[in-house]
Amino acid sequence: MATVNSLLGVFFDALLYPFRTLHPMVGLTFVSAIAAVLMLLGYKATSNQPAVEAVKRKIAAGLFEIRLFNDDVVAILRAQRSILRHNLTYIGLNLVPMLFMLVPFVLVVAQLQFHYGYRGLEVGQPTTLRVTVAGATTGEAPEITLEVPAGVRVDSPRVWIPSLQEAAWRIVAETPGAHELRVTVDGQIFTKRLVASGRIERRAPERLAAGFLNQLLYPAEPPLPSGAAVTAIRVDYPSRDVGLFGFETHWLIVFFILSVTIAFALKGRFGVTI
Repeated sequence: MATVNSLLGVFFDALLYPFRTLHPMVGLTFVSAIAAVLMLLGYKATSNQPAVEAVKRKIAAGLFEIRLFNDDVVAILRAQRSILRHNLTYIGLNLVPMLFMLVPFVLVVAQLQFHYGYRGLEVGQPTTLRVTVAGATTGEAPEITLEVPAGVRVDSPRVWIPSLQEAAWRIVAETPGAHELRVTVDGQIFTKRLVASGRIERRAPERLAAGFLNQLLYPAEPPLPSGAAVTAIRVDYPSRDVGLFGFETHWLIVFFILSVTIAFALKGRFGVTI
């Protein structure tokens, strides 16, 4: 899984690189168009197109029957029952394509989240670095230190929270760019990337221990080694909303609306019945 995430990370970094200084809607529209085309091709390849066309005709016939016999209660009820039955068939025909597209969709959304889900820290804007330590069951803090590169300032002493088994520092980026933080726990060294930039680029608020679900949902940085003294390193990034029709909303809503709209607009060109 780590290898897949690494390859996808390089691909999406390159794909979105031309849009890094533009409004988020530009890159999202571009990615949504690609996603729409791939969804159409995937749907066409994995669905039973003749059966989908046939069941849609039957649903349309049922609707026409309701309009034609709108004064016949028995005919209307019979048509509604037929429409319901054919709708269930339609849903069943779409289950296979949806299952085929589910995994790629989750992988794409996870990658896009770390480009569009968070804003970069501004120079001088404080944030919190939190490190969760494995097995620190006593009230005493383990031996843990933080090293920051030039361009980052540690603005507070370490705070140890025994109930969370967590150490925390307040840090401030003094220069823009990507900075590598180094945390040492009981002689083991762990790194965490800190990004201070207004550009659209990959940002990872959490680096977690190895595990399938962690790697699926947090692919932006390599997982922490299994059995390590640290189970999580977190940097608090502000969330990002994207403007759509004058409203600020989550980027995933924008991506979904654009992808579906573009897919329906192009389905005729690709000869796809949805």
